[in-house]
Amino acid sequence: MPDRPKRGSRAKPKTAATKPARAKGKGTQPRTASGALMEPSTFARAGEESVAGMRERVVAGHRAAGRQHQTSEWRVPVRPVQPNADDAIRDTNPLSLADRELLQLGGAGADFTRTDPWRILRITAEFIDGFDKLASVQRGVTIFGSARTAPDDPQYAQAAEVSKLLAQAGFEIITGAGPGIMEAANKGAKAGGGRSIGCNIELPFEQGANPYVDTLVDFRYFFVRKTMFIKYSVAFIIFPGGFGTLDELFEALTLIQTGKISNFPVILFGRHYWAGLIRWLQSRVLGEGKISAGDMDLAVITDDPHEAAHAVITAYEAARHLQRAPR
Repeated sequence: MPDRPKRGSRAKPKTAATKPARAKGKGTQPRTASGALMEPSTFARAGEESVAGMRERVVAGHRAAGRQHQTSEWRVPVRPVQPNADDAIRDTNPLSLADRELLQLGGAGADFTRTDPWRILRITAEFIDGFDKLASVQRGVTIFGSARTAPDDPQYAQAAEVSKLLAQAGFEIITGAGPGIMEAANKGAKAGGGRSIGCNIELPFEQGANPYVDTLVDFRYFFVRKTMFIKYSVAFIIFPGGFGTLDELFEALTLIQTGKISNFPVILFGRHYWAGLIRWLQSRVLGEGKISAGDMDLAVITDDPHEAAHAVITAYEAARHLQRAPR
């Protein structure tokens, strides 16, 4: 038996040197940005709530505009066994979500030759349809922003105004065809006598186009739709919005940064909304050398529809001058 300490004496307290070593990382509990434990149930719940939140915002945007928007329940994607290749190509099952079908892994023993390879033909057809319907667009400006912005919101009026100014200057206005900022932009295009274009996307719930769209193109695949936004636009105007808006913003900045597109103004509308992001980019991303100082000048920030329209018009005219200049 170990010796007991003498009566009246105290056992020496354990020091860091005498404490048993804790395994590196043991006891740590990774958490999400909101502080929730990183567990499968957390991701499942977050995914469901995210989809429900997106649905709620779209419905709220339509209702704010005075429309009783009809939505369906979650459409469960299905991957039926195709009897032949032709059926696989022409599958129009209304219960399927093409993007999700494409991105999910096939099940064990899935007949690969009757799923993803043949889906490429459907993707090709979607590109062809988009190119065909938008081929005449020469001066498109895509406007992004929240679907939830109501008609009585000042940003709604500002989006309509900048679109009207651009339409009067001969530009076509392109949006995602939904409510909110998208609707305001399409409405402004029509008020300015210009072409109003909507690129709609298949979602887990129905998303109808707003009533101000003249040319509507429906897409099943996000990446096909995003290609159209870039290909047929000479500028992006980014109003306050969520993940989808941020996605388009950073994709445009990345394409400019990597030299894939040029003379392409990206305009952030709403100084107060974007201020925090800009400060973070300057202090953290630029401060740690993840981007260069010049990258901070890739986007214009404004609160004035006339400034936004002027930036687009000026950049477009400068690009045309460069094209005409002798080499």
